[in-house]
Amino acid sequence: MASGKARFDDIYGQADPRAYFTRLGPLEYEIPHHAQPVFRRVAAERTALDDGLPGVPAVLDLCCSYGINAALLNHDVTLAELYQRYASPAVRDMSTAELAAWDKRFYAERRRPDALPVYGLDVSAPAVGYAREVGLLDAAFSDDLEQSPPGPDLARALPDVGLITLTGGGSYITERTFARLLDAARRPVWVSAFVLRTVSYEPVVRALADRGLRTTADTSRTYPQRRFTDERERRYAIEAVRALGGDPAGLEEAGHFHSVRYESRPGAPWQPGREGPEGPEGA
Repeated sequence: MASGKARFDDIYGQADPRAYFTRLGPLEYEIPHHAQPVFRRVAAERTALDDGLPGVPAVLDLCCSYGINAALLNHDVTLAELYQRYASPAVRDMSTAELAAWDKRFYAERRRPDALPVYGLDVSAPAVGYAREVGLLDAAFSDDLEQSPPGPDLARALPDVGLITLTGGGSYITERTFARLLDAARRPVWVSAFVLRTVSYEPVVRALADRGLRTTADTSRTYPQRRFTDERERRYAIEAVRALGGDPAGLEEAGHFHSVRYESRPGAPWQPGREGPEGPEGA
């Protein structure tokens, strides 16, 4: 458990998403469900923007794992249905190849007419490879931008990107990843991110501001991410939220990680202020 927060590295390195859903289901991992309507709305707004460049701007989903956000964005399916699907007895004894063929048909049948090109970035090559194979991702990359700049393939793809999305990965990636992505952009890039209240998003906000993006935080509510794995993780979260100036009462104290939604779009530079888990003040 790094810094008190449980890690699930083993489930992201599997050849298919069955372990992901069977491990996270009992923990009520639900942030992609909350992000689904938000990302659909923001993606539609970004697509409607005439940026003077040909083609439809692509969505880049950071820390995309097996393409869950892409599935929910572009297909008539819910997160609850995906949990049920991958935990069902029907898939238990399938080989990965059999599951991939089944998934490819499943998602093709549920593809929305307004589907957008989605690229996925995750350090787990097996996860993004599976999502690409079954048709959830139009392009898949496993570059670690915390360690090095984009490789040639990702660098060629980034000029297509008009929207970057994130759910949950804010604990593992920093402003370095965002800076390297934005520095390779050609289109105006928007960022829509759900970030745990246990981590500061301020360094990312500053990096985005340096590149002409203004960030606003939705302070009207928080979004539950998942239940804590144990009491140690709960204590870690409560202490981390308090250290950032937030109040865990009724939220982390009640047993769940909670996220704040941030939207970044081209605009006036961000003015620094006090930042707690609710977001940059005045952002």
